[in-house]
Amino acid sequence: MDQGDEGDRQTASGEYSIRVAAGIGAFTCDEWNGFGGTTRGDKENGYNPIVSFAFLSALEDSGCAVRRTGWQGHHLRLETAQGKLLGAIPCYLKSHSQGEYVFDHGWSDAFERAGGRYYPKLQCAVPFTPVTGPRLLVSKGEDGSTVRAGLAEGLKVVTEKLGVSSAHVTFAPEQDVEMLEAAGFLHRTDQQFHFFNEGFSSYDDFLATLASRKRKAMKKERREALADGISIDWLTGNDLTERAWDDFFSFYMDTGSRKWGRPYLNREFFSMIGERMADDILLVMAKRNGRYIAGAINFIGSDALYGRNWGCIEDHPFLHFEVCYHQAIDFAIDRKLKVVEAGAQGEHKLARGYRPVTMHSAHYIAHPGLRNAVADYLRRERREVERMAEYLEEHTPFRKDLSE
Repeated sequence: MDQGDEGDRQTASGEYSIRVAAGIGAFTCDEWNGFGGTTRGDKENGYNPIVSFAFLSALEDSGCAVRRTGWQGHHLRLETAQGKLLGAIPCYLKSHSQGEYVFDHGWSDAFERAGGRYYPKLQCAVPFTPVTGPRLLVSKGEDGSTVRAGLAEGLKVVTEKLGVSSAHVTFAPEQDVEMLEAAGFLHRTDQQFHFFNEGFSSYDDFLATLASRKRKAMKKERREALADGISIDWLTGNDLTERAWDDFFSFYMDTGSRKWGRPYLNREFFSMIGERMADDILLVMAKRNGRYIAGAINFIGSDALYGRNWGCIEDHPFLHFEVCYHQAIDFAIDRKLKVVEAGAQGEHKLARGYRPVTMHSAHYIAHPGLRNAVADYLRRERREVERMAEYLEEHTPFRKDLSE
C-alpha cells in the first residue's frame, strides 16, 4: 500500500479508512500532539517523550530511521470518511531485525529455510528504543476502544495489502496488546528491570527498604565508583550545549562500536533532540580531572525516567552502575517520578534495587504455517518468562519483612 492508498473498514461508529504515511512529516506537529501521551502536561494519559513528535521526527530527519538504514516510515493514519484523524500507529517497513530488542531472528531463519520470504516486515515501534509506550495512538476526545480496534484491524489490512510476512507491535502497553490479541495477533512477553519510587523523600529512605547486607554493599559500591576524584553532573535544558553533546557522543560511539559494531544513532540526532526537547532530557555526566569521561542519556516523562544509552572513555570500577542506575534513582526521587525504566535486559540491575517487570508485544503472522509454529513457541516462552519473574522477585535485595 503506497502513501495515500486506502483500505476502507467498518467500525461501530461508521466508515473509516487507513492510510499509510511515508514519514512522520506527513503529520503536522499539532496532529501528532493531539494523540494521548505525546505531549507534556497530558495529565489524563501521562507524557511519554519517546513517542513525542520531537523524538520521532529527529530519528527520521537525522537519517537514523530512514529507508537507507532499513527503517522506512509506514506510519498508519486512521481517518473518518470526512478526513478527520482518529488515531495513528508509528510504523516502519523493515528490511532486517536490527535495533528492535524483541528478537525474531529465529522466526525469519526458519521461514526462509522453508522457502518463505520474511523481509520486508512491518515494525510498529520506536526505532532503537526498548521503552514501553502507546502504539495504538488515539486522538484526544475519541473513544479509545473503538479507535484501537480500528487501528488493530487496519494494521492487518495494511500487512495483507503490502504482501509482507508479518507485523510486530513491540513494547506496547497491556491495553494495546489486549486489543491486538482480539484482532488475531499473537502475544509475546519478555522482561526488564524497573525502579519504583514508593514516595521516598531521599535515597536513604530507599536504602532503608533493603536488607542490611545489600544496603552496605550498595553504599560501598557508590563510594568506590566515585573514589578516583570523579564527580557527577546532571545536565538538562539549557545545560545541553553542543560541547556536552560532543562529549556524550564520543562516549556513545566508543561503547557502541565495541558492543554492537555500528551504533544506530548519529551525531546530528543528538543535536536535534537537544534543540527540540531539551527539557525532556537528562544527561548524567561523570567528570574527572576537569573533563567528562562517561555519561548516560535519559528521557523525562510525566511519571517516569527512561534510561537509554551509556558510554565512557575511561574504565572505573562500578562507574557504569553509578551513572546509569544509582543516579537515575537519585533523580527520580528528587523529581518525584514514580518509575525508572533502565532499558533492556540486565539481571545485574536487580541488586541495585530494580524489580523484574513483564514487557509485552503483539505479532501478526500472515502465513498460517509460520503463525502456528510461532504461536506454539510463544505459549512456552510466556510460561518461562513468568517462572523467571517469580524466581527473580524472590531474589530482590529488599527486606523480606516489608512484603509480609
